[in-house]
Amino acid sequence: MGEGLSVRLRQDAPIPLDVTFSVAPGEAMALVGPSGSGKTTTLRAIAGLYRPAEGHIACNGTTWFDGAANANMPARQRRAGLVFQSYALFPHLTALANVMEALSDMPRAARRDAAMALLARLHLDGLEDRRPAQLSGGEQQRVAVARALARRPDVLLLDEPFSAVDRVTRRKLRRELVELRRDLPMPVVLVTHDLDDVTRLADRLCVMHRGRILQSGGVAEVMARPASAEVAELLDLADDDA
Repeated sequence: MGEGLSVRLRQDAPIPLDVTFSVAPGEAMALVGPSGSGKTTTLRAIAGLYRPAEGHIACNGTTWFDGAANANMPARQRRAGLVFQSYALFPHLTALANVMEALSDMPRAARRDAAMALLARLHLDGLEDRRPAQLSGGEQQRVAVARALARRPDVLLLDEPFSAVDRVTRRKLRRELVELRRDLPMPVVLVTHDLDDVTRLADRLCVMHRGRILQSGGVAEVMARPASAEVAELLDLADDDA
């Protein structure tokens, strides 16, 4: 096992899965497909929030899941930063406290400074004392990304990260994430239905349907040369949904 993320998942039910891919450090992989295609289930399996029937997940040489060996590392022990579609911020905590929650392995005295630095990195200076209800959708998304990065993850997982914001905010957040990615040496897995997210944020693309990967490869290659009429249709549908 080498550096980066490797994923192999297999099961017939309750959600069919037959997925194999790898993501190198500093590379972003987009999972695209209709609802029910297994994209979010795959992401949750990587994070340790879902246990597939069979397969193997490893990150930077450490096995996170091995169905054959009945090995399943708990989610809290996996160095995975997950940004949920709903952001899943603690509503009773401030932006600063939300980020500090993910720094529990650091000495208490150092947590505030580390969290403040992350908030500043995500352009949230001056908003640290606000609770989620006092923040815009875009600001909540930035707090969620800051919290994910606070775990100092080996992989960053993004589940439809821009679906809850308007188009203008989406474009701005997308640009900020592109800038942030330049400094992220980790693999990134992005679940999205928006092809603009794919073309601007991803290096590679997996087109999924009914739990299977129909085609994978470089973004430009897959979009220019779909392997089948089904892939072409799914990419058109993704674009229509955006």
